[in-house]
Amino acid sequence: MASSTRQHIVDAALALVADRGVAATSVDDIAAAAGVAKGSVFYNFGSKEALFEAIIAEGVGRLTAALRAAAAGLEGRAAIEALVGELLAQVQAHPDFARLAVAEAFRTGRTWQDSIRQLREDAMGTFAAVVASAWPERDASLTAAGLFGATLVAGLDWLVFQPERSLADVREAVLATVR
Repeated sequence: MASSTRQHIVDAALALVADRGVAATSVDDIAAAAGVAKGSVFYNFGSKEALFEAIIAEGVGRLTAALRAAAAGLEGRAAIEALVGELLAQVQAHPDFARLAVAEAFRTGRTWQDSIRQLREDAMGTFAAVVASAWPERDASLTAAGLFGATLVAGLDWLVFQPERSLADVREAVLATVR
């Protein structure tokens, strides 16, 4: 029951913050959307900040594991294509987390800044390792950031403005930019 309540709180908070932003989302809003008492939010997480820290940590872990699995055993262009496809699939499967990651990535002074930094190190690090292997003459860190960012933004644009497009169409468009 407790883990179910905890997951309802996480899901409600993520949906609200993806729509409104962290600052505009109150613990009262989260509790109401989750169908729990306000005290349940504090009991399960201790604070609003700890809740968002948990949301980001969970999302980063899920995304990094999916990216690593997609690139496992692949090299060069095949690994890059797999990463781009998997990141788009993750944006499609978890659009609220993608929107949160984009919104919070460059905000400073947040208690969850270390978790956002972890997103960069883990998820984009997976891209950087593949880029370093595929294109050793390029700056792996910046190229990976560009590829990750382009894929993430293209994925969100797809879901919001062009939902009739297929994942394959979006993947091909992103990959055409790196050819």
